[in-house]
Amino acid sequence: MENATRIGSEHGLPGHLVDFVAALRRHGVAVGPGETVDAARVLAALDLTYREHLREGLASALLRRSGQRQAFDALFELYFPAALGGGSGEVEVPRVGDADDGPVDVDALRDVLADLLRDGDLDALAELARAVVDAIGTSGAAGNGIRGAGGQPSWSAYQALRMLSPETLLARIMDELRAGGDVDAFTDEVLRREVRDRIAAFRKMVTDEVRRRTAETRGREQVERTAVPKQAEQVEFLSAHAEQLAHLRRTVHPLARRLAARLAVRRKHAKRGELDMRRTLRRSMSTGGVPIRPAYRSRRPGRPELVVLCDVSGSVAGFSHFTLLLVQALREQFSKVRVFAFVERTDEVTHLFEPGAELSGVMQRVLREAELVAFDGHSDYGNALGGFAEHWGSAITARTSLLILGDGRTNYRDPNLAVLRRLTGQARHAHWLNPEPRRQWGSGDSAALRYADVLPMHECRNAGQLAAVVEGLLPV
Repeated sequence: MENATRIGSEHGLPGHLVDFVAALRRHGVAVGPGETVDAARVLAALDLTYREHLREGLASALLRRSGQRQAFDALFELYFPAALGGGSGEVEVPRVGDADDGPVDVDALRDVLADLLRDGDLDALAELARAVVDAIGTSGAAGNGIRGAGGQPSWSAYQALRMLSPETLLARIMDELRAGGDVDAFTDEVLRREVRDRIAAFRKMVTDEVRRRTAETRGREQVERTAVPKQAEQVEFLSAHAEQLAHLRRTVHPLARRLAARLAVRRKHAKRGELDMRRTLRRSMSTGGVPIRPAYRSRRPGRPELVVLCDVSGSVAGFSHFTLLLVQALREQFSKVRVFAFVERTDEVTHLFEPGAELSGVMQRVLREAELVAFDGHSDYGNALGGFAEHWGSAITARTSLLILGDGRTNYRDPNLAVLRRLTGQARHAHWLNPEPRRQWGSGDSAALRYADVLPMHECRNAGQLAAVVEGLLPV
């Protein structure tokens, strides 16, 4: 049994739950009144001394979509901490000279950590992480007090982990495990991975503990702003690192399914066409001229063709890649899809996005196989638009929806607005999706505002905004 969960809230347990729900909403987790009531029932039914039961119970009551668990877990640690203050436990941090307030004995501490990592005692590792962070906050590695604003202790996960360097204990632990008997190559690799997982778990324990102690002194709201990870749909394309972009790409198909479901509802409510006045009047003759049963024209919406023209240069490539994957997942909504990529020049890459094509490394293939660079490899929107109009202008017809992806940064070159006006005039619909914040449009070498005068331009900084825009553009 774990230590009893202690909840510090002046409003009591119901008020604390309301605060927790509000924090979830601030971080993009949609929680309604029904889910909140379910969560209150969970709190009433569960024994709060079993913290993991509480975590899973609240998650089942409050979460309704995939991708929300990481933010939920981070906020749960802040609002339902395992302890308050330094906590209590059986694991103690060794001190030089065995003095209670002396400097930390780093070598002895590493010995304790190695033993716990070898044995796989996660509960003891959690207690050690708590004790280490508390010791660093009060004395530091060398016995010098570490104080923040107002004289309050300041904790640092970086300092604690640098002092312990748990990764460097791997070879030592493996030698001890091998000394216990004959270990074949397969078992050796399994043990190595288990120890690595325990080291990663300990690092997370230290980080979570620092976050908890910081929240106690500085307030949960301040820690929330920096410590709680964004959901995939809130991560901005232009600032996302490789791991976040990879996670974003894994959300494409669930996002496409949600959009398709919402589109089906829209179509269901839009089956009827315009009022057919002639048929309505004819029907009213049987009711004395009163139009009791209006008649409507049948709607015969045709699926339009889609032409996508996308900038694949620099950081914009991540945005273009995600959008193209989304278009690929929704291609059944269109009768025909053609994809053109550009940097300085434009080239058609439709064949790389055919149904069944391998899309994991498709952007590398686009950059490698397509003829996109003419001189210096910097974006040239004007030349790209001109080349597209010259070689593939016939692809734009009255049935075509034109979608342009890019930030509109021309490197101070001619934006070629005349060609863009001609292309948008030929198309049934034309829209521009821009991953930059609207406040940056027109700054520096950006021609976004000039392009926005020619066709509608939409801010698409993250997957959530992109989904909202694409849903509005999809045919009904």
